[in-house]
Amino acid sequence: MTKRVIKNSQKKDIQDWQAMFAEWAKEAPEGPLKRFYQAGMIAPNTALKDAPLLALDLETTGLDPSKDEIISLGLIPLDHKIIRCQGAKYWMAKPERSLHAESVTIHEITHAELEEAPRLHAILEEILTALSHQVIVVHCVAIERQFLLEAAMKVYGYPLYFPVLDTMDIERQATFKPWWKRFGRQPSLRLDACRQRYKLPRYKAHHALTDALSSAELLQAQISYHMDPEADISHYWV
Repeated sequence: MTKRVIKNSQKKDIQDWQAMFAEWAKEAPEGPLKRFYQAGMIAPNTALKDAPLLALDLETTGLDPSKDEIISLGLIPLDHKIIRCQGAKYWMAKPERSLHAESVTIHEITHAELEEAPRLHAILEEILTALSHQVIVVHCVAIERQFLLEAAMKVYGYPLYFPVLDTMDIERQATFKPWWKRFGRQPSLRLDACRQRYKLPRYKAHHALTDALSSAELLQAQISYHMDPEADISHYWV
């Protein structure tokens, strides 16, 4: 693979998540979400190689955060060189509504498997504790962050935000060529397709913990080929 460095100048708006967390810590209601924000966030000038990273993946009953629900969540801590599988966490959550046949076909989680699982609100505090003071690694920020924001609104009446390294967007920046749109040749940004460009192993998709691992490995490959580990984390997070 040809090395194409994502230049820092591509990020036009530098987000200071540390300052935003301090502000939200004042506004959030007492309880787990306030403690999440009070735990703070790393400074925007922290080097990428020194950032605490946590790969996250969700499985849901559909793709609409306003009406669909989280049914499983996987987390794996990492840095730019090491994935700490011993720190992995996995939860299942029983949805309020019945599963759609279409979603069961994708994630293969059945009603029977979820029957004894807790509701999401019962484990959300534990999840927030795991997410605290971490830069979250996902493949498609619009899914993971939006579903967790909606969950926090329902449980706490206040939104949940956190900084993200989005491997889908990183791959888009690294591979996009202006002429592709004219000829309809823009490559796939699906997780497995992105991984194949770096000769990473193929895993069975749509298990939250496996997909979290897949995103972690993909980010490490992207850092190796396209990113500067010494650069400020603010050049890459969104």
